[in-house]
Amino acid sequence: MDIFAAMASSSFRRLSSLLVFVGFLSLLRPCACYNRMNSSDTDLATSPAVATWYGAAEGPGSTGGACGYGDAVAKAPFASNVAAGGDSLYKSGNGCGACYQVSCTENPACSGRPVTVVITDQCPGGPCASDAVHFDLSGAAFGAMAKPGQADALRSAGSIHIQYTRVPCSYPGVHVAFSVDDGSNSNYFATLVEFVNGDGEISAVEVGQGSSWAPMQHAWGAVWKLNAPVNGPASIRLTSGVSGKTIVATDVIPAGWRPGATYSSNVNF
Repeated sequence: MDIFAAMASSSFRRLSSLLVFVGFLSLLRPCACYNRMNSSDTDLATSPAVATWYGAAEGPGSTGGACGYGDAVAKAPFASNVAAGGDSLYKSGNGCGACYQVSCTENPACSGRPVTVVITDQCPGGPCASDAVHFDLSGAAFGAMAKPGQADALRSAGSIHIQYTRVPCSYPGVHVAFSVDDGSNSNYFATLVEFVNGDGEISAVEVGQGSSWAPMQHAWGAVWKLNAPVNGPASIRLTSGVSGKTIVATDVIPAGWRPGATYSSNVNF
């Protein structure tokens, strides 16, 4: 009996040591977690929506758009993976720049793979207004949800039910850029804010000259304005729309800035 007791005690000690070792390894193992943005307004995982598409079959939808990005929607980093949002996504322009993953499974041509799109336009009226959430995707983005070789078949459906979730925007190696509005002059300054990582949305923009900061007003889309002179060099401070984080693009607007010019910063969220 003493032999069996000793064997049992030894086995127990070995098992305990093994469990402690496994527990230690689990602490070293990196967490395969996805940190979703912490906001009840934007945490839209596995939510249903309706999707349509517009523009050319393989195109960016529109190279104009109610956010003001112009032909940048067809170029990297947007690369035509864009969408016009219904009212609940466009948010009177405050939703410009936000990123979402969309996917479909109900149509036989659907792949089920998520596609990341950026809100770059508004889809007004009709089902875009009546649906709770409506994505009017570019032809390229709509087709990207399809199985290989089935993009045209999926686009032929016209309107489909999808699933979507809000995700952080990520433009590796790209910094926030400021495109000065063509109507800017010595007494009025307006700029488009683009390529914003993280939330994508901006809730506040301020212009700094010397030691003073002046709040800009939201003009339309992703364009902000100041009805006052900006002589440059001037810094721009951005507040992210969901997290409330701030960054400063120091002296990004040079002296002698020109309407229509784009000035890239060296910062991003």
